[in-house]
Amino acid sequence: MVNELDTRFEFNDVESREVERLKNLYPHPKAAIMPVLWMAQKKWGWLSEDVMRYVATVMDVPYAHVLGVASFYTMYFKKPMGRYHVQICTNVSCMLRGGVKLLQHAKQRLDIGQNEATADRKFSLEEVECMGACSGAPLVVINETYYEHVTESQLDELLNRCD
Repeated sequence: MVNELDTRFEFNDVESREVERLKNLYPHPKAAIMPVLWMAQKKWGWLSEDVMRYVATVMDVPYAHVLGVASFYTMYFKKPMGRYHVQICTNVSCMLRGGVKLLQHAKQRLDIGQNEATADRKFSLEEVECMGACSGAPLVVINETYYEHVTESQLDELLNRCD
């Protein structure tokens, strides 16, 4: 039930004002669900059922609507991910320039599979489709930072630099 929501999931005053600003940007406030889900994911790391129920309450929409949006888009995590979320593109340009091989190297190096996190939750790994940087193939994104023309040794170096 919404009224039994875990109170740990609340936006602070600044975040609440941002939610209201986002809702006012659109003719229909529920159009702001995507950026509000993004805010929630950035704050809590992933979208648990409790977080999505909180967003539904804040947005004054049914939980099923929030769940539908979060489930449709792959950018929303429905399970805990690593502090460093590693995305490797394997679409055509990246595949032709070593993206699949790079992904296999990352799986072996991190000892995890697709959409999994390491036991210590330091890293998670995701194979992604086109990220819009085809001229820089193969592309690796760690959190929100893009790295172009990445080789296996460069990927190892990037992972080593993650505290």
